[in-house]
Amino acid sequence: MIRILVDADACPVKEEIYRVAGRYGLKVLVVANSRMGVPRHPLVELKVVSGRFDAADDWIVEEATPADITVTSDIPLAARVLAKGARALDPKGRVFSPDSIGDALASREISAFLRDMGESGGGPAPFSPRDRSRFLQSLDTAIQSLLKAQRAQRPIDPEPA
Repeated sequence: MIRILVDADACPVKEEIYRVAGRYGLKVLVVANSRMGVPRHPLVELKVVSGRFDAADDWIVEEATPADITVTSDIPLAARVLAKGARALDPKGRVFSPDSIGDALASREISAFLRDMGESGGGPAPFSPRDRSRFLQSLDTAIQSLLKAQRAQRPIDPEPA
């Protein structure tokens, strides 16, 4: 079964995830360091992890399978779930892949270095309606791709004689 694993503490698209998952009948695991409101629905589960640094990330990586989609802004977490065969995308709709994750990690390191040197400013652009739309499209595309792969793996019943 396809699941959506949400790195939830700072995720701005949780409501969109619930809506899309409900449309497809998919399980959503909302992983956070503290309690938060989630819909009362049998397919939505809140997993509160300890306050230890990276506890949510570690839990998500431990759970991730090739049938999962992880939603996170955390590029190192995206790299870790990709290594397990899961899919990963950020709340602005950027799809991480094994081919692109190296560049994303390198860009993150360069940005951190520039910030440490006092050369970078402003931080990320504010979350926009266009980002939300891009996320919804990316999530739908990832789900459709996984559904297609699952259908291709099912044995075809022989025709009755």
